[in-house]
Amino acid sequence: MGGFFGVAAKKDCVLDLYFGVDYHSHLGTRRGGLAIYDRENGFQRSIHNIENSPFRTKFEREIDTYHGNIGIGCISDSEAQPLLVNSHLGSFAITTVGRINNINELRDICFAHGTTHFLEMSGGEINPTELVAALINQKSTIEDGLAYVQEVVRGSMSVLLMTEDGIYCSRDKYGRTPIVIARKEDAYCATFESSAYLNLGYSHVKDLGPGEIVLITDDYYRVLKGMNEKMKVCSFLWVYYGYPTSDYEGKNVEVMRNNCGKYLAQRDHAKVDIVAGVPDSGLAHAIGYANESKQTYARPFIKYTPTWPRSFMPQNQIERNLIARMKLIPVEELIKGQRLLLIDDSIVRGTQLGETTDFLYRSGAKEVHVRPACPPIMFGCKYLNFSRTSSEMDLITRKAIADLEHTKEIDTKTLKEYADPDSDKYKKMVEEIRKRLHFTSLDFARLDELVSSIGLDKCKLCTYCWNGEEDDE
Repeated sequence: MGGFFGVAAKKDCVLDLYFGVDYHSHLGTRRGGLAIYDRENGFQRSIHNIENSPFRTKFEREIDTYHGNIGIGCISDSEAQPLLVNSHLGSFAITTVGRINNINELRDICFAHGTTHFLEMSGGEINPTELVAALINQKSTIEDGLAYVQEVVRGSMSVLLMTEDGIYCSRDKYGRTPIVIARKEDAYCATFESSAYLNLGYSHVKDLGPGEIVLITDDYYRVLKGMNEKMKVCSFLWVYYGYPTSDYEGKNVEVMRNNCGKYLAQRDHAKVDIVAGVPDSGLAHAIGYANESKQTYARPFIKYTPTWPRSFMPQNQIERNLIARMKLIPVEELIKGQRLLLIDDSIVRGTQLGETTDFLYRSGAKEVHVRPACPPIMFGCKYLNFSRTSSEMDLITRKAIADLEHTKEIDTKTLKEYADPDSDKYKKMVEEIRKRLHFTSLDFARLDELVSSIGLDKCKLCTYCWNGEEDDE
């Protein structure tokens, strides 16, 4: 994933940009970058590796040297950005959020239209943001280039593009990721997270619609391309990725998670001593469950946040498992002899939650019941890379189904049968996962409950990872 923030102001915008980008630190773990423009010094840019220390610490010594009225910045889970580009459309800075599934096809289109080369990243990959810039440059205007990107990219691609006159904001074709416009007396901003601007004094202006393109300057915004009719915003923004104080399409993340916990409790009959959330995103779900069930909410283990923020997770799976254990510290008085009910946002591979369960048993827990706040993940995300799973066979659901079907070659029809919560196959899969991970009991949220918790029509939500329903690309 990743997140971005941009600001155009009558005064110096650097502090607003710095803090606005920092409020996206939960969305990425690898790179942070800023690009700033002022008429005296032109474009300035800085990019840092943030794998071992927070965004703010890497840039705090630099911001006093930067000055400008327009800026964009990002937190990225992958490539270095923003990029500075000089082309027939003029000079601009660009940052993106999304995923390109047809990157080789688009690279060849660029080569056929005069692009001579791309700079390779480690592993021989092309920087997707550089490819987006090359596609924009196929057209005669930036506006047309951004619309072209929306049409040819298979996957998802939202863009902030900064020129000396303002910031072009282009939401991806189906609106899978958000872009929100806000303003204060002397500035406009564009952001992924709506909560990023609240403490900076901005107020909400509009959420861009799917495929909408807007230009913001220091004193106005102008719609350059209207929104598309079809929306498929990522449901996982509410379940996991989104910050609790943020709203997407007018629906708050914390409220959604409370609702989700409430629905889980309404059809659950587990008798437990403590209801707990797995930090961080499981906490609000657990509060909703506890409030509805009238059972005690407590924290039998605490995440050590001073040096292990939520976003810090290495790419290497062995390191990820180690870090997950290092983060959580038990409160033995709240564990020993207790019947615990844990709510996590999801189960992907199951490795970390399984190890957490084992550590609770070792600490004296009598029972560990688990209630994931979303349905079983059956398909790897092909739109936003919300999971770092390199193969769909890494999913705990796929492993369970492979054992039940006695084969790893499982067709989509069979997978959808297992995804049906009213089917016998679903029940067998859930029981197999329960046994694998040593839970006392296991019950997932249903998709209809998740949709109701969000409060949008199902047709506006992307639910591919749970039910395999694809959109026309």
